Amino acid sequence: MVEHHSIPLDTTGNGHMHNLTSQVSQIIEDSKLSTGICTVFNVGSTATIGTIEFEPGLEQDLPELLNKYIPPSTEYGHEKQWHDGNGHSHLQATTMGPSITVPFEQSRLKNGTWQQIFHLECDNKPRNRTVTVTLIGE
Repeated sequence: MVEHHSIPLDTTGNGHMHNLTSQVSQIIEDSKLSTGICTVFNVGSTATIGTIEFEPGLEQDLPELLNKYIPPSTEYGHEKQWHDGNGHSHLQATTMGPSITVPFEQSRLKNGTWQQIFHLECDNKPRNRTVTVTLIGE
């Protein structure tokens, strides 16, 4: 059986992180499924999904690291084509990836104690996002 769900998010721009763990957990608990896999996918090309220990230090460190290694710049080909200031956002999101897959058993995520699911905004402006959660299981 397959179920699809959506989580709407409002972000404040580059570096804004959301902890999605409780929302994804609730979707699984409310589903008709007991065992399977859960895919969490960001709709759009300038944000990313991953897992991290969601605490203030890492919430600051991850965006800073991405901005250090893939900084805003007018030198990216995307900037030369579109002049919208977010070439680095596309590259950061592509590097991190748009989705993760997490198993679940007995209607509970099989994540580690310090492993939370996050959404990270890489774009240079606030965005209204949709995160799609797909459950496959029985």
